[in-house]
Amino acid sequence: MEFIPLWALVVDYVLGMIMWTLIGRFGMSLFLPTNSQFFFMRFFVMATDPLIRLFAPITPGFLVTPLIPLYVAWFFYLARFYLMPWLLGYSVMGMLSFPLEGEIAQGLAALVRVFTD
Repeated sequence: MEFIPLWALVVDYVLGMIMWTLIGRFGMSLFLPTNSQFFFMRFFVMATDPLIRLFAPITPGFLVTPLIPLYVAWFFYLARFYLMPWLLGYSVMGMLSFPLEGEIAQGLAALVRVFTD
């Protein structure tokens, strides 16, 4: 396994958590209104509203409101997929391969092994 500097892991984890929180808000908005009193929806709205406001100048006006969190999450995906490998000096884009999701997948695999062995 190739060594990934600590700063890169921290930046990727932060970008990944932001991206997945935006995706979570989109998913919750399929079932609940934005002003719902359900605590998960309130958290998603509170955590992502500042980002959605920050990206408002570059958000197309024709985009329907429920899709805006996905649109903003796409920028964080792009940063993780293209910017992070470039900052680490890889010559091929996408080589970082999302350490956050890799850790989650390893944890799930270990959990499955516990129940299947």
